[in-house]
Amino acid sequence: MHPPVPSRPTVPPAAAGPAPLLATVVAAARRRALRDGDRQVDTAHLLHALVESDPEARAAFDGEERVVRVLGYLVQRSIGYGLRWQRSAEGAEAPRPLPAVRAGEGERRRTSRWSPAAAAALEEALRRAAARGEEQPHGLDLLAGLAADPESRAGEVLRHAGVDPPVLGARAVALASVIAPRGAGALAGETEV
Repeated sequence: MHPPVPSRPTVPPAAAGPAPLLATVVAAARRRALRDGDRQVDTAHLLHALVESDPEARAAFDGEERVVRVLGYLVQRSIGYGLRWQRSAEGAEAPRPLPAVRAGEGERRRTSRWSPAAAAALEEALRRAAARGEEQPHGLDLLAGLAADPESRAGEVLRHAGVDPPVLGARAVALASVIAPRGAGALAGETEV
């Protein structure tokens, strides 16, 4: 008699790579950039993937109407209308490897082209999680990182949709502090909104 075949593959431990939600957001942003024919993954790709996949990040917006407006601009961008950045790079610096997946992925994936602003947002998300004593960031950490640069493409989308990036970032930080495990320290100098 044969041993039973497991119905699903074994899931690797969380420490092996980015948190499942963040990994989903990163993968979706990469696919979106490739499908759109963009030279690099930028902050708008990350914002689009994050808002589509994370209910906690959507909760940081001031009501569902704002989320719908943000997604409307992002969808217009992906189909070639509205804000047009296709085939241009975000920021003046050279694209950088994605920081959130350096330890968990092979060399091929580490060389993906990320805009400097997108890489900075991901690094900020990692920093925020580390400051709370967590290994992996939440979507709210990434949202705060994206909102921290109001001149990025994500910042431009937010402003066009009537969302103030610094206010959104503060809401994301406040929500992340509520969601963070009990006893985790807050980032120095941050206050709740």
